Amino acid sequence: MKRNLILTITLIGLIGIFTGCKKDGDKITMLANPVAPSLTTVPDLTLTRNNGTNVLVFTGTPVNPGFAASANYFLEACASGNNFAESTTILTAVNLVNLEITVSDLNGLLLKKFPADAVSTIDFRIRAVLVVDAGTGALGTSSNPLEYSSEIKTAEVTLYGLPRLNLIDSGIDQKIESALGDGTYFGFVKLDPANPFTLLDPDANIVYGASGSNLVIDGAAFVPAAAGWHKLNANTNDLTYSLTPYMIGLIGSATPNGWDTPDQKMDYDSQTETWYITIDLVDGEIKFRKDDGWAWNLGGTPDNLVQGGANLPVTAGNYTINLTIINDATGTCTIVKN
Repeated sequence: MKRNLILTITLIGLIGIFTGCKKDGDKITMLANPVAPSLTTVPDLTLTRNNGTNVLVFTGTPVNPGFAASANYFLEACASGNNFAESTTILTAVNLVNLEITVSDLNGLLLKKFPADAVSTIDFRIRAVLVVDAGTGALGTSSNPLEYSSEIKTAEVTLYGLPRLNLIDSGIDQKIESALGDGTYFGFVKLDPANPFTLLDPDANIVYGASGSNLVIDGAAFVPAAAGWHKLNANTNDLTYSLTPYMIGLIGSATPNGWDTPDQKMDYDSQTETWYITIDLVDGEIKFRKDDGWAWNLGGTPDNLVQGGANLPVTAGNYTINLTIINDATGTCTIVKN
């Protein structure tokens, strides 16, 4: 009986809020179908580093529940077609007129979900959260809020990554990046002597070539000594560079060449920062090593690879193997039979 009385009092209170409240003689009535907010304007989203301080403006109209009400608004983004199952919140506001954000701030937020230096198709919406009261747990309270979302607007968005030097004419699309934006660049690159290359700074439109260990503006192309993966460092402040082989391979009794060289060379994914290979193996053991030599080799267990660690046993089959190298000294791997 007591519980029914509490529920009745709560219901009467909420009815009073939505339909029967009076203020200065005016009756407040909530619409049966409140008008959702709208996202009316999405700016041009071709983002560039040179325009990082520019302000982008998204415009919209507020939710209309039938009376003057406050709401919290969220500008959200997700991969097109994802239906906001995995969304990124761009901005929050309590007044929905102009939602402003700088190019650099928006770029940084979206880079957490979308690739740099590429065009992504992204859905945007405005979500309104209307909280009428708090503490009861009923509809319209802070624990059970009223939410309304605008129609989705889809835009093509170009994001920019870290400052980079693009390899021109190397045979594949690749780059090295400056993690600190301080003129020092690094990356793993796949090279072939048949494809001499130069380095292009796309922001400054400067092309670097090589002379000995020096960078030269508009200089002769770099010619690697051998094919395969290399570690490339460049410093555009003092105009120096270094280019050294860095080839991670799989060796062991389970591999086609057994314990003999050459190793089964792995490829590198710069997005995930992992080395990978798909290969047929027989019953036996494997290890990872660098540049076909034993000075650097990883073994142990998949979740704890160390220098000189134990061989990893495998059974016959076709495998996809991924290796993450940590601080050029330890690592982890996955060995998955296909």
